[in-house]
Amino acid sequence: MSIRLAVAVAAVLVAGVIAGPTTATPALAATTNATIQGVGSGRCIDVIGASTAVGTGINLYDCDTRVNQQWTYTAAGELRIYGGTRCLDVAGRSTTAGATVQIYTCNGGTNQKWTLGSDQTIKGVQSGLCLDVMKALTANGSAIAMWTCNGGSNQKWRTAIGAADTTPPSVPGNPRVSNLTCNSVTFAWNAATDDVGVAFYDVYHDGQLMTSVSGSTLSANLTVVPSAKWGLYVNARDAAGNVSQASTTVPIDVPPCQVDTTAPSTPTGLTASASGTTVTLGWTASTDNVAVKAYDIYRDDVKVSSVTTTGSTPPPTTYIDSGLAATTTYRYRVVARDAAGNVSSSSATASATTGTACSNAVCDVTTVTTDTDIPWGLTTLPDGSVLYTRRDAQTIVRLDPATGAKTTVGTVPNVQSTDGEGGLLGLAISANFTSDQWLYIMHTSPTDNRIVRIKLVGNSLDLSTEQVLLSGILRNKFHNGGRLRFGPDGKLYASTGDAQNGDNAQNLSSLNGKVLRINPDGTIPSDNPFGNAVWSYGHRNPQGLAFDSQGRLWEQEFGNSVMDETNLIQKGGNYGWPACEGTTGTCGTAGFIAPKNTYPTSEGSCSGIAIVKDVLYVACERGTRLYREVISGTSLTNVQQYFVGTYGRLRTVEPAPGGALWLTTTNQGDKDSIANNSDEKILRVQLGG
Repeated sequence: MSIRLAVAVAAVLVAGVIAGPTTATPALAATTNATIQGVGSGRCIDVIGASTAVGTGINLYDCDTRVNQQWTYTAAGELRIYGGTRCLDVAGRSTTAGATVQIYTCNGGTNQKWTLGSDQTIKGVQSGLCLDVMKALTANGSAIAMWTCNGGSNQKWRTAIGAADTTPPSVPGNPRVSNLTCNSVTFAWNAATDDVGVAFYDVYHDGQLMTSVSGSTLSANLTVVPSAKWGLYVNARDAAGNVSQASTTVPIDVPPCQVDTTAPSTPTGLTASASGTTVTLGWTASTDNVAVKAYDIYRDDVKVSSVTTTGSTPPPTTYIDSGLAATTTYRYRVVARDAAGNVSSSSATASATTGTACSNAVCDVTTVTTDTDIPWGLTTLPDGSVLYTRRDAQTIVRLDPATGAKTTVGTVPNVQSTDGEGGLLGLAISANFTSDQWLYIMHTSPTDNRIVRIKLVGNSLDLSTEQVLLSGILRNKFHNGGRLRFGPDGKLYASTGDAQNGDNAQNLSSLNGKVLRINPDGTIPSDNPFGNAVWSYGHRNPQGLAFDSQGRLWEQEFGNSVMDETNLIQKGGNYGWPACEGTTGTCGTAGFIAPKNTYPTSEGSCSGIAIVKDVLYVACERGTRLYREVISGTSLTNVQQYFVGTYGRLRTVEPAPGGALWLTTTNQGDKDSIANNSDEKILRVQLGG
């Protein structure tokens, strides 16, 4: 569950305060006083010696009707015993594998909260670890403790309490805000309903968890950032971990804390240096009474770009101007801007003369086309033309990159957006496309996320050929994943988000929070590690997949509020979410695979990745930049940043013919489902040495 990251979230500026005057009456679980029987042993969880003393341990013992084996599961996620006077408790609030389990006075702590999974696991909310019979023993008296979830029968339990609850709550109604100031807002909603009871409400802005409150609370006082433009929404969650679809989004435009009429200081120390046909600028940061938000770049007195910030960090003080004419002198100046639109005086000018040829890693950037919708999935056809999906418009477009001419080849049927980031997503073509004409598409439907294939005949989708290859991938407003990539093994790989329920990522019976692998016809490969479509797990919201020259799969994943991560995917690997975000949380837990690189979310929120000549390129949204990282063995080295703020938010990067990249922007309307309310670019980036 996302609540497990509460400690990490509290450390950042946007952490919410769990408070609010409005409450609802909580419901109790329907089934009480039942045993919990181990699948591997056939024996039950038993309080040692039938003691009621605080700190008494638990173990396995023959199942009977004694009170020390009769558990009650509450809507708050507690496992209570002895008439509700004691709770199952992780001793010392430990989050380490091997932590002792005991009974203790019920106190509402997250170390006393449990999720009964549909995969028969019992997981600790605080740690994300599973209740485990140590060493898979089966005898009376065998110790029970916390351990990394691994799917073993010693981590599976049969019980009547909560076991039948697979129904998520209804959508919370009438979300609304009041008391908006420059640093706080009250967010409220109407109660959701559930067949057992709502245990929590999770409050988000734009896909990022702000806070979680109890199911008896219907409002939260939130900390906000001055001048931010956010979309607030709430999900309901029951004690079994089922999560509702999200409420409608309430946009807020946070006012500044003071009327700002003061312009930033003038940028100083501007330098310009040429290498080949690229000029690199650098300058000393301006100051401002509130904050500098952007620098505008002028080339020969014509504004050519801006570098900006979308968060609280200052904007970059460098700019790379590429794709210039050879042996030409260019003159530059820079001005600073604040959030109120106050503009500084212009810096002094700096000049540079380009060389005869490009000798840089990135040589030239050209705008191939623009679009009024969000380009999401993109692939190159054998004839060199480009296909891309328009997320909210639900259409696929064929683009001639030489002329910029575009043809809409069709509308994908049964696509439904999510008032967030769902819709028409990933796109791939068959390895035998010239002969079989199959397009592979991942999209959100009214009920789920799914992978389909449809033939492209000439310049039209032949909708009569549509086949649903994989369905049942849970959807939500955000965290839908969506990338598709064929591997050198001929299998189709797909990235799926956790559907805003972290428990899905660790549930091997769920298709969410995973990298999936299927045959081109939708069947399950016989060598998949878990007998289903799951290839790796423990992911939050992965949206980047790419293979290197050795056939290894790299994955890019959104973090919540601390860091994003780039992973080298292993068959059957567990990447730790929700207990671990990047390298924070319980990432040292045995069995979790560490990322190969991490990025602060303010410099990341990265979506697509591409690999060209064993160099990894990472396209970032909030970070408004493209990372270039050399693959060396199993490491990522020589990390460089390009286009920082130049083109704004970057969504998709794909290899292009001639040793180049396709790169798409996602600057407007990417947090809603309104078609044609964007102004986006598809760029061609020519790479050098």
